[in-house]
Amino acid sequence: MDGSSRPASELAAWARVNASTASEHLSVLMDAGLVTCRVSGRQRFYQLANASVATALEQLGHLCPPKPTVSLRQSTQARSLMAARLCYDHLAGRLGVAVTDSMLADGWLDQASFAPTTRGAGRFSAIGIDLDQLRAGRRSLARGCPDWTERKPHLAGALGASLAGLFLGRGWVTRKASSRGLTVTADGCRALADIWSINTEELAA
Repeated sequence: MDGSSRPASELAAWARVNASTASEHLSVLMDAGLVTCRVSGRQRFYQLANASVATALEQLGHLCPPKPTVSLRQSTQARSLMAARLCYDHLAGRLGVAVTDSMLADGWLDQASFAPTTRGAGRFSAIGIDLDQLRAGRRSLARGCPDWTERKPHLAGALGASLAGLFLGRGWVTRKASSRGLTVTADGCRALADIWSINTEELAA
């Protein structure tokens, strides 16, 4: 769900199943077109087939009952994912929703369609996002993606991916080592306050 590719052994370890079980499941997922595989030497690296699969998985979070935490580590990971994470290639959690809410309230995005407005075009250009280039691609420009932890939409589509890339590229957020969670840096706190008027202390609450 962070857009990366992982070897079967690593996926098996995370899922706490043996390697043969993981391979069987991955084979079924590949046959269904939900997962793709890249061969590198003796290893096979698996990843979600596309953003549509990630969106479907995110939506399943609305249907699944909360998983009880039984350890401090699980509790810490859960809080981390709720605060800031990647939903495949765009920002999610309290961070993603807060940025989206700010852009909707400030008129960067249309309230109904999430499409960038005339005002938004200028604001996105000012932070280094080229909307014309994004429109030239095949992917839909912007849409709302319901956030499974916040129960509100965050920004997805090509624009959402570009915004997440900007956050990562400028060091406003960094990836956590073993999950799709994100850490907001000091530079990120300043950018969130200056550009989107977001109080980052609330993101970690």
